Amino acid sequence: MSRLIALLTDFGTTDTYVGVMKGVMLDINPDLQFVDLTHAIQPQNIRQAAFTLLNSYRYFPPRTIFLVVVDPGVGSTRKPIVVRAGHWLFVAPDNGVLSYALREIGYPVVASLDNQTYRLKATSNTFHGRDIFAPAAAHLALDISFDQLGHDVSQPVMLPEPKLAVASGVISGEVLHIDHFGNVVTSVGLLNWDSPDQLTLNPRFGSREAFSFSASSALPSVSAQSLSSIHRTYAEVPPREPLALVGSSGHLEFSINQGNFAAQFVVHIGDPVEIQLGQ
Repeated sequence: MSRLIALLTDFGTTDTYVGVMKGVMLDINPDLQFVDLTHAIQPQNIRQAAFTLLNSYRYFPPRTIFLVVVDPGVGSTRKPIVVRAGHWLFVAPDNGVLSYALREIGYPVVASLDNQTYRLKATSNTFHGRDIFAPAAAHLALDISFDQLGHDVSQPVMLPEPKLAVASGVISGEVLHIDHFGNVVTSVGLLNWDSPDQLTLNPRFGSREAFSFSASSALPSVSAQSLSSIHRTYAEVPPREPLALVGSSGHLEFSINQGNFAAQFVVHIGDPVEIQLGQ
């Protein structure tokens, strides 16, 4: 039976790293299928990878194996791990790259990948994606059990949650991701439309208490750029005009209709975000 492996890395596509990992896995299990979730994570940006995984995993079928290799600590004492969470399996370095998804799903079983049998015979100090993580994922797809791969891990490394706070009529957050189009994705989510003008924030981070507010009287801002209201679609403003809207992930985004918000207004990951709430 074929199994699906979804790859998420910061390797890019210029070099052979991704292709070699796939070759290693197919040599172990020729029936595998692959989805390249993305290989364009900023180099060593664990938080960006964690947020990307958080917004992706639920769209994959049960038993998908997520192979996540964003690993600035490669060759150090950080553990390689495998996690069973919900309907999925995750193979990754134990550096927090899984933490946003695991907080949302829960993680009943975690094991270290320390059984040399399920690694390549020659293991480098700089490419554990090829030598440790890819073989483990391929063997998992053959239904190798966790106890064969390694020892139990009681608590994986968890990143601090992204900033999201509500106080004195202000929602405070931060920029978590900038996509290919220059859309600026923030930590303010999940946002749901209850009516044409009413939004409910069901916080993914920080306090989990939901509350509602008027989209038309909200004043969102990022990097000193302030906008009026929160929109549903790009088409609600003319071409080349900036806007704030609820993106496909359910998070607040800053965009330009047919333009690049991040480039035009020089926005970076980590920049502060605010929404002044109207009365």
